Amino acid sequence: MSSQVQVKQLNSGDAGFKETLLSSLSLPTADDAAIDAAVVNILSAVKERGDSAILEFTKQFDRLNIANVTELEIPHRDLEKSYQELSSEQKNALDIAAKRVRAYHERQKIEAGCHSWEYEEADGTKLGQKVTPLDRVGIYVPGGKAAYPSSVLMNAIPAKVAGVAEVIMVVPTPDGARNPLVLAAAYLAGVDRVFTIGGAQAIGALAYGTKTIPSVDKIVGPGNAYVAAAKRRVFGTVGIDMIAGPSEILVLCDGSTNPDWVAMDLFSQAEHDEQAQSILLCPDVAFIEQVQASINRLLPEMHRAKVITTSLANRALLIQVKDMAEACDIANAIAAEHLEICALDPRKWAEKIRHAGAIFMGNYTSESLGDYCAGPNHVLPTARTARFSSPLGVYDFIKRSSMIEVSEAGAQTLGQVASTLARGEGLQAHARAAEMRLKK
Repeated sequence: MSSQVQVKQLNSGDAGFKETLLSSLSLPTADDAAIDAAVVNILSAVKERGDSAILEFTKQFDRLNIANVTELEIPHRDLEKSYQELSSEQKNALDIAAKRVRAYHERQKIEAGCHSWEYEEADGTKLGQKVTPLDRVGIYVPGGKAAYPSSVLMNAIPAKVAGVAEVIMVVPTPDGARNPLVLAAAYLAGVDRVFTIGGAQAIGALAYGTKTIPSVDKIVGPGNAYVAAAKRRVFGTVGIDMIAGPSEILVLCDGSTNPDWVAMDLFSQAEHDEQAQSILLCPDVAFIEQVQASINRLLPEMHRAKVITTSLANRALLIQVKDMAEACDIANAIAAEHLEICALDPRKWAEKIRHAGAIFMGNYTSESLGDYCAGPNHVLPTARTARFSSPLGVYDFIKRSSMIEVSEAGAQTLGQVASTLARGEGLQAHARAAEMRLKK
């Protein structure tokens, strides 16, 4: 495959621009029905046959021929051993990243309404909310084309900060290959149990439970199309964080940034997989051409040049806009997972952004820093779901119970209101339950 790629260029002033943009954001759906059908069969088998189905699918997909699912669990001592055997450079990097991720989410717990609260009204009625952590959470960590220790930190640490009692991790290990960084990250993040299974069968095991693998209350973490389809199917039996699609980056640039930096930032998402999407919005057509030149010059240096080339050729866009204000309007329509604002006054433009998973401000804030060690979570809404979804956080691992204690005096007032409304709805027992507490 050629190391040269001509990225598709659009102009926001062209007729039909909005329609062309929206069609470019959508993914092909030809394989969706086949994937969903396969997932239904896998989930059904796991639900009905438990461990035996897990053994069957692990042999089929990961080429592991084992006699008992217990062999798929990694002892905690092996996690610690993986951590201790890391090079000093790797251990230091993992320590710093974990510390920063934990600090951010501990602050988030304080600031984001993750605590119980109560207030008392004049008549003695008390109202409030009780916040409690989930009992058990499952985290899915990809293990196919690449290994992601950062995903372990981003999923497990906020769960532990929230107070989740038990975190179960699943990670596929095709041909038995275990990534020591992933296991070390599990140790550092406080993961309680690790099973080397993946795919839809892992989601089924976490949702329904087997003799060996316990069921959980919520499943979080990204995965491939089969994992996403399985999460969609088990929602309702368990909670899920989101349905994650291919990774995305949108760069808003006023033309003041080194074009090599922008090109590499576009590469940083394109190298994830062939369906990842990288987009540049810029009012300076000469700068767009400089970025295109940087892409072709830097691409041959990339280890994953083939993946990047396919992603850029099929999914990337270089868009000339009228000005930065219009760029912000288009960015809100795209609602990207990662949004970089590479400009002289990034906060001015950030004020205009309403929809983005994470906003990276300034020329020195590469998206990759957010992926690994800045502190905020890198599990972000994709496929325009940032219009209504948020990054993974401590708030995803807690639940809220309403607290109501009505005083005798309060019951006299509220009882009459409830009685009137209940009778208006034709619900006599509701009305009488309130009326019985009224003073004669």
